[in-house]
Order: sequence, then structure tokens, then C-alpha cells
Amino acid sequence: MKPAIDVRHINPFLQSSISIMESVTQIKLTVGKPEATDFNLKDTSYAIQVGIVGEMKGQAILAMTDENAKDIASKMMFGMPVNEIDEMAASALNELGNMIMGNTATIFSTLGILIDITPPLAMQGNDIKLRSDIDGIKVPLMYDGKPYINLYICVYHDK
Repeated sequence: MKPAIDVRHINPFLQSSISIMESVTQIKLTVGKPEATDFNLKDTSYAIQVGIVGEMKGQAILAMTDENAKDIASKMMFGMPVNEIDEMAASALNELGNMIMGNTATIFSTLGILIDITPPLAMQGNDIKLRSDIDGIKVPLMYDGKPYINLYICVYHDK
């Protein structure tokens, strides 16, 4: 098992997630308590996985309930009602993953760490179980005191 990301490298993921979510959806998130994860996404119905390559390697995953995914997609589409995660809603959510992780890559570049991202991969279902050879952490992003999105960071710095 490769060790989890250095705690100093968590902030670019959080900073980007919070700022992009607020600018795109007007939802102001706060950071919950980070914890180690086994990647068993029990309360998840929709997850967006983005690969990270370059000086850091691994994956970042934005996981949420179907209801939160529909709410985010609706806000991204200027309030258009989203009753199901269809192709248009999934496209909006994948673009959110691209925007957050692209911004994260930009923040890392200002720190002298060059990374690139892969196209997003969406997963939908209940009790999603993932496996990795890299230790990961889960950081809940909170809205009104409740977890709204769980950010899973499964990355190591390849020096």
C-alpha cells in the first residue's frame, strides 16, 4: 500500500472544491472532519472519479446521493428541474468534476507541482465498493451542517 497524500497537499483539493461549487451552483460548502477511508461508498448513489497523473498519481472522487446530484445538476443548468440523472444531468456533473480537478491542477502548479487530470468517470448505484493500492482519505463537504458531497482523495506524490 502506498501511503496517503501528505496533509499539506489536501488543501488544493478542498480549496478548489469549495470555490468551484460556490461559483457554479451558489452552494457554500464547509469542510467536515477528514478520515481514513476503505472506499466503501455506503450512502452514495452518484460518484465522479477523476484520475491524477504527473508528479502526483491517483484518483479523486466526488461522491453524493442521487438527490444531491440532481440538486447540483439543476443549479448548474440555471434552475432547470432535474428529476432524474439523465445524459444531460450526468454531463453537467462530469463537467463539475472537470472544473474542480482542473482548478486543483492549477493550484498545484502554483506550488511547483505539475499534475494533469483524466476525463471523469461517473458511477451510479448503491453501496459502491472501490479498491486501491493507495491509502485514501474522505473529507465531507458540508451544507447546512450535513454532508453534501464526500471528497475522496487517493493520491501520492511521485517525487
